[in-house]
Amino acid sequence: MPQKLKHLLSTQSLKKSEIEEILALAKEMEPYAKKEKQGNQMKGKILAALFYEPSTRTRLSFETAMLRLGGETLSVTDVNTSSITKGESLIDTAKVISQFADIVAIRHSQNGAVNEFSKGSSVPTVNAGDGTSQHPSQALLDAYTIQKELGKIDGLTIAISGDLKYGRTPSSLAFLLSNYNIKFRFISPKELKMKPEVITHLNRLKTPYEQTQNFEKGMKDVDVLYMTRIQRERFENFKEYERLKNVYVLTKKIVLKNNPKMIIMHPLPRVNEIATDVDELKNAVYFRQVENGIAVRMAIILTRFL
Repeated sequence: MPQKLKHLLSTQSLKKSEIEEILALAKEMEPYAKKEKQGNQMKGKILAALFYEPSTRTRLSFETAMLRLGGETLSVTDVNTSSITKGESLIDTAKVISQFADIVAIRHSQNGAVNEFSKGSSVPTVNAGDGTSQHPSQALLDAYTIQKELGKIDGLTIAISGDLKYGRTPSSLAFLLSNYNIKFRFISPKELKMKPEVITHLNRLKTPYEQTQNFEKGMKDVDVLYMTRIQRERFENFKEYERLKNVYVLTKKIVLKNNPKMIIMHPLPRVNEIATDVDELKNAVYFRQVENGIAVRMAIILTRFL
């Protein structure tokens, strides 16, 4: 057990110096992430990947990161195969898992569940997504992608579009980037506007932002368009989802008409909100985002033990 336990539970908890440390270390990790070098920094250590909600990119990215660092992994990928279905508390689960692993990456469908788990964990715990609340590792790899593609973060205008009410990636990214000199533009239907706690946070910091429902107008003159899907699994009313699911669809024609220079990002998976012809554009960087996730999560793992 590290002398100082370092959980990563939210982007609000990160100071700018910590963000910069992770981004700098991620750059150092790129040769390892790309298999140009083999690391042994985590040799003898085990990552437990506890994914009680579906995941492809995040789980495999964390596991790949640990393996590239010379460590090992063990996984739970279905809540129905865990003792939680027997009524075991998250705190008790954490106490048990801490005996098996040196670090935990956990995803859960309930807001606050990862915080609850961390109370019982005696090893570093990384929030890999909890409900509609937080996804700090995604926000960090998003920031790394912006910095890598545009050479900076300060001074940019970032548009975030789609499901800003239920999506954990938009709020996590907004909280993280509020550490920088950033202007935000939030594009969403009125039913899916950015969470009040994010707006309160930005107001407190006097971070400039706009809110609009106009998709094409909203993307003009921005440096980054961060697309998100309308999340079917968050809607209690399926008809409401059906009404909103195609409200914003980005096509190559729309990009070239309104802002051909902006980089286009997406945490994935996409459904209908980005047409496949956008993939042809050099400034469509969402698959490069995925690749960046390995180096960033390697850096996250390492900084839990520094």
